[in-house]
Amino acid sequence: MSPPASTPSDAAHPLFRYVPEWEDEFLALFPHRFDYIWAEHSNLGKDPEWKTESRHPLSDRLIRQGAYLFGVRFGAETNYGLVDIDAASHYHPNHDPFAISRIVAALEPLGLVSYIACTSSYSGGLHLYFPFQETQSSWQLAIVLACLLENAGFKLQPGQLEIFPNPKPYAADGNISLFNAHRLPLQLGSYLLDKTFQPIWSHSQTFVKQWRLTQQQNNIDSKTLKQVLKQSKRKHFGISGKAEKFINDLNAEIELGWTSHGQTNRLLGRITMRAYIFHHILSGGEPLKGDALISEIVETAQSLPGYQEWCRHQHEIEHRAEEWARCIENSRYFHFGDQPKKDKPEPQDPELKEAIIRSPSWNQRQAAATRDRIRRAIADLLENESLPIKPTARFQSLLKYGIGGGSLYRHRDLWHPNYFETDCCNTFTTFSQSPVENPPHPPSFNLDSQLDCAKTASNYHSPPSLLPIADGDNTPGKGFTDQASRPEQSTGSNSSSSASTNDLSQFPQNAQYIQQVLFDIKAQQEARQEAVRMAYYQRKRIQQEASQTRMVAQMQQFLASGDPILVAEALAWAQVNPDILNVSQLSLLESSMQFPE
Repeated sequence: MSPPASTPSDAAHPLFRYVPEWEDEFLALFPHRFDYIWAEHSNLGKDPEWKTESRHPLSDRLIRQGAYLFGVRFGAETNYGLVDIDAASHYHPNHDPFAISRIVAALEPLGLVSYIACTSSYSGGLHLYFPFQETQSSWQLAIVLACLLENAGFKLQPGQLEIFPNPKPYAADGNISLFNAHRLPLQLGSYLLDKTFQPIWSHSQTFVKQWRLTQQQNNIDSKTLKQVLKQSKRKHFGISGKAEKFINDLNAEIELGWTSHGQTNRLLGRITMRAYIFHHILSGGEPLKGDALISEIVETAQSLPGYQEWCRHQHEIEHRAEEWARCIENSRYFHFGDQPKKDKPEPQDPELKEAIIRSPSWNQRQAAATRDRIRRAIADLLENESLPIKPTARFQSLLKYGIGGGSLYRHRDLWHPNYFETDCCNTFTTFSQSPVENPPHPPSFNLDSQLDCAKTASNYHSPPSLLPIADGDNTPGKGFTDQASRPEQSTGSNSSSSASTNDLSQFPQNAQYIQQVLFDIKAQQEARQEAVRMAYYQRKRIQQEASQTRMVAQMQQFLASGDPILVAEALAWAQVNPDILNVSQLSLLESSMQFPE
């Protein structure tokens, strides 16, 4: 018997070696003995309670003793695979008499065509051993077995169907990840089965004899193993969703290579896609472009099966690869993880571009709406002859119209006496859309006697805020309004004791002025709404034109790609949209393309 294969456990326990029984060929079939499982013989109808022993390897003499049930795991390499089918599984012969034949058919492309069948225990479960001659990597064999069975529709899950060695998960925490263990054959309740899955007399020598015969029939082709392995690696890329399916689809078409004439164009297109989009994900390094991309396309194509026999473009493969590389670099495809941002189309018409630039932004529209509310509030106070003179009282009155204090502070030029009274006419008549004949003269206010914005005692610049919490006009024990008459004796007083803040009858043209203000506000609002509508429709038209331009460019690129599928799609679109695409070069393309027959 040869010594066990080197494993991490071997390195951890270099001094532990069991006494081998060199003449026992049956035990030599299972050389890896580290991290074995064992269980006491259980009562009938109950499952054994398995435990793992990692302190020492399982010895031949301990197995021969038979005091316990034993199971073994797989090392770095193996010369057999195992399929486990439980008694209650849908794939058991009692439930599906053809399931095992389908399993063997799924594994046949790998070279596994024969097996040894035996019961696992009294439960009636089946173990199918597939021995082969040349030793294989346990990790690779596990992935390929899982891939072949899953592609055939089988579901690998405990209680139904399991494989050994199993595709063990990656240990991110650095701990050693072990293969699953299976119980050794021909222990209590385990018997060899004939072709009809009936038990026969079982002895270790009989098992070894069948093993040797089956081993000669199973011959794994390393080339096939590598091809299937590439297709099955899709779950180890660190990506998911559509990208994972895309890689799987590309691998499925590429790895089989050439099987007939007329496939070069299609294969080169798929090779180019995989190399350009996913090469840095699959193989590391920087994304491919330029000469590096061309070299990868040529190297991959020349290494595929059937290239020498079926490819009729070997004399110009570099030129064809260069064309495909240039095509994909100018297409909508991009390196995975580096999706470009979509640029907004620039309008072609200078007038439309200028209109979009001049159209107000959202912040500008919000500010304009706020200023409208302030003007309406001022107009309403003037119409009701209730506009206070002092800024604090005026501030409080405007708050009642639902205007925030912050907005009033930002737009104080519309209402504060320091601005409003001196520029009253200009503030409102500026927004008038058309000149008015004989516009009314604004009322002439007495700035020194009726307003608190006198040049020598301005109440606007001194307070830090116009909010009612800290205002320069607020005095302890007094209200916020100055509408009530009260005698005040002070030097430089901002108010007149003889004038009432609500008395605006001294302005004979007040009503006509208010009408003009309201007219100007309404005209300004209508003009702004019309500008917003025009800007919206202009944007929609620009977007539609840009979308149509992109579609035409894409269809023209499909037509020039040489791909039969893309060309067919472009021609179908051209039939629905005639006289748009340039199809004059179609005959030239057909002569240079190799369409599948």
